[in-house]
Amino acid sequence: MEQRTDRPQGVVVFVCATCGVRLTGPLMPLPAVPEAPYHAWSDADEPRPLPATVPSGHYAIETEPYGAPLVVAEVPGPVMPRLGTYRNAAGQPLVSRGPRGNIVVDPDDARGLELQHAAPACCGAAPDGGMNQVCGSCGTLVATLSSDCAMPYELHLSAAHVRAVRPTRR
Repeated sequence: MEQRTDRPQGVVVFVCATCGVRLTGPLMPLPAVPEAPYHAWSDADEPRPLPATVPSGHYAIETEPYGAPLVVAEVPGPVMPRLGTYRNAAGQPLVSRGPRGNIVVDPDDARGLELQHAAPACCGAAPDGGMNQVCGSCGTLVATLSSDCAMPYELHLSAAHVRAVRPTRR
């Protein structure tokens, strides 16, 4: 039996809010989302995801807007945390007006998710098209994967579509 928590504290498991299926194993909180690790992706022999932003076995809460929609900004800056600048076809800078409060995890700590769609990127999923991961059990959109070789490797679980539960001993 698992006990639901309203605010993630301590070790938790994230589950789909619609059907209750586990989407992660037990994870410990971090005080903030770490900076993306440096990796010379342009020097890599073969494109692949960068090292994960959040260490395996942990999660952090994203305090900044993340994901779609992207809107024209008056001042250029990062489109989303840990990403560079984006511009539209007219050359205007874009920023995210997506949700705050996403739960950021190492994508390798997720389970039971399926890629529904991905914004165009050279070799992985990009977050600028919005949520792109569905619960494999019920089909609810629950997360946004960033896995392109030139972007931070992270999974953003939607706080509106997942719930934290305390794992119980069996």
